[in-house]
Amino acid sequence: MRLVFCGTPEFAVPTLEAVIAAGHEIALVVTQPDRAAGRGLEVHVPPVKQAALQHGLSVVQPEKIKNNLELRGRLEEIKPDAILVVAYGRIIPQWMLELPRFGNINLHGSLLPKYRGAAPIQWAVACGELVTGVTTMRLDAGLDTGDMLLAAVCPVGLEETAVDVYGCLAPLGAELMVETLKRLEAGTICPEVQNHSLATLAPILKREDGLVDFSRSAKQIYDRWRGFQPWPGAHTTLRGKKLIVSKMRIGGARSVAVGELLVDGEQMLVGCAGGTVAELLEVQMEGKKRMSAAEFLRGYQVKSGERLGI
Repeated sequence: MRLVFCGTPEFAVPTLEAVIAAGHEIALVVTQPDRAAGRGLEVHVPPVKQAALQHGLSVVQPEKIKNNLELRGRLEEIKPDAILVVAYGRIIPQWMLELPRFGNINLHGSLLPKYRGAAPIQWAVACGELVTGVTTMRLDAGLDTGDMLLAAVCPVGLEETAVDVYGCLAPLGAELMVETLKRLEAGTICPEVQNHSLATLAPILKREDGLVDFSRSAKQIYDRWRGFQPWPGAHTTLRGKKLIVSKMRIGGARSVAVGELLVDGEQMLVGCAGGTVAELLEVQMEGKKRMSAAEFLRGYQVKSGERLGI
């Protein structure tokens, strides 16, 4: 097929590589502009751009695409059979949806209709899912509401983080996209309308999502910690200062008030909802170094009965 590929982060690179390896022609790669980020405002090049240039592909990085006449003219000239969209980070305008004969094929990081939105992998883990996956779908004007083409499943381990699941889904999605293109060409795919009544949302993550709410159970808190790695992570406050929870696990049954610390030898435990307890294994005061619970308890002279979140 003659294709246009729209994608930006590392998650999209395996799909680009797999589609090239399968013999498809990538006539153009569309990715986000280079961005200055970090304290030194170092310019970061999108991983998809790096991969595309290594293959000698043409790359464009428009700031906007909806009313971009230059981009529209170029795509109309290319006449792609399909436009592939993998974590591009922009809403695809109607004119792009209508352009290719096979439509705009999106690789989404969940088993639709669950976890529609910008952060499906993170929210699936944060909600304690034991199974997630990837779905190829034909984009329409809605938010991940188009007809589903194919899906593939990935189990989620009880201790796996979003980073771990990301590592499973990226290559799985690449294989699925290649299979989707093969079956589209052969005419053997029957698009399936999503059951919108089963849809759940996975909105873009915000810094405040990482704030630990000890009125949740220890498992719920741990699942959110797993899902929100590496960002926004998990944080609370101790003695009025921000405390980052770098590593944690579910603790054994103890009688501890919600949000209250229990120091048991070198263990740093905190009471959660329903009589459950979370064990903080590694923590970091904002602006300070990351420490094991034992180091932190000694260094800060933490006592049982102190409260987190105040």
